[in-house]
Amino acid sequence: MAKQEYWESRFNAEGKIWGESPSQSAQDALRLFTAHHVQSILVPGSGYGRNTRLFSAAGLDITGVEISETAFEMARQFDPRSIFYHGTVLDMSFDNKKYDAVYCFNVLHLFLKRERELFLVQCHGKLKPRGVAYFTVFSDQEDTFGQGKETEPNTFESKPGRPAHYFSEEDLRQHFRNWKLLETGIVRDPENHGGHPHVHILRYIFVSGN
Repeated sequence: MAKQEYWESRFNAEGKIWGESPSQSAQDALRLFTAHHVQSILVPGSGYGRNTRLFSAAGLDITGVEISETAFEMARQFDPRSIFYHGTVLDMSFDNKKYDAVYCFNVLHLFLKRERELFLVQCHGKLKPRGVAYFTVFSDQEDTFGQGKETEPNTFESKPGRPAHYFSEEDLRQHFRNWKLLETGIVRDPENHGGHPHVHILRYIFVSGN
């Protein structure tokens, strides 16, 4: 199943899968962005807008990109202050704008190695000089690490049609070797969907494009 089909199917069936509240990481990122005087943010994989709405409510200029048409339409209703594009994050030629920041929640780990590298090149190209970026990814401390078919090293298909890469600290730093590292760490992000409350143990990385 292609990524677009997987996410279209999920959003069609489950609606606002993760509820309306923003993730813990979005709140953490907002504090960092405020300290760095960020005014415009690009959000690849913006879903139905639960994280973009936090940023737009703070008066920031937000642009989201989402592969699922259903989630894209939901976001336009849920967060009307932001601009959304329907498309893949592997080709972000939808505008010529450069942004102060990129915020990316749990998208990078959804790609295989070659596409992860392409995605990061795309994100880097959308930043203004001295722009910053905040990414979260599945960590190798997640409960699902090692479950399902291993499609690449540390990449497992624990859900059909959704391979996920699980990052160690070293692996994450290596992915961002061409960026200036500002901060890394662990963020515990609680979720409750499908009647199963749980906590994701995510790695985050805060970097500058130059």
